[in-house]
Amino acid sequence: MDEFLRSVEATVFASGEPLSVNEIALHVGEGDVAAALAELAERYQGHGIELVERGGRWHFQTAPDLAHLLRRTREEPRRLSKAATETLAIIAYHEPVSRAEIEAIRGVQISKGTLDVLMEAGWVRTAGRREVPGRPLLYATTADFLTHFGLASRKDLPGIDDLKAAGLLDPLEETLFQMQADEESDEQLESESEED
Repeated sequence: MDEFLRSVEATVFASGEPLSVNEIALHVGEGDVAAALAELAERYQGHGIELVERGGRWHFQTAPDLAHLLRRTREEPRRLSKAATETLAIIAYHEPVSRAEIEAIRGVQISKGTLDVLMEAGWVRTAGRREVPGRPLLYATTADFLTHFGLASRKDLPGIDDLKAAGLLDPLEETLFQMQADEESDEQLESESEED
């Protein structure tokens, strides 16, 4: 393959968008750009990627019969809403937790869609039902949640000191967080003393 052909190939490959023959010529200098593109298109036929021309502009693309392999990698990651982020944090710190408990901690109702988004992402799962009237569903995090956030276990979640150091707690939140931590500690001590 001659140097000019390689230059045309590299220019089209490196471009983030399709290029016209004139735009390619600006990069590679003198030569028959159209003939080089035609030769490259022929060489790439039957390969995993192809050089194609659409509307007078050239670009590389995945061969149409292989496009299905890349759909998953091209999906844009969804940004979580503030409500979903708060809900995920509550589930992570308090699991297993019911919807009513999540709402009590957040102070507002959560939409069904919020939990659906977290379950679709694979970060939250149902974890049985609470043995109280109405038998509400319980929610817990999954192994995918731990993997995605780089945690070995829930014990690796940041504690109150870490959150304070990062400036993520205002004084009211800090007080509420500490009260919840104290309640959990008291419950754990009670269950340990009952076992003795």
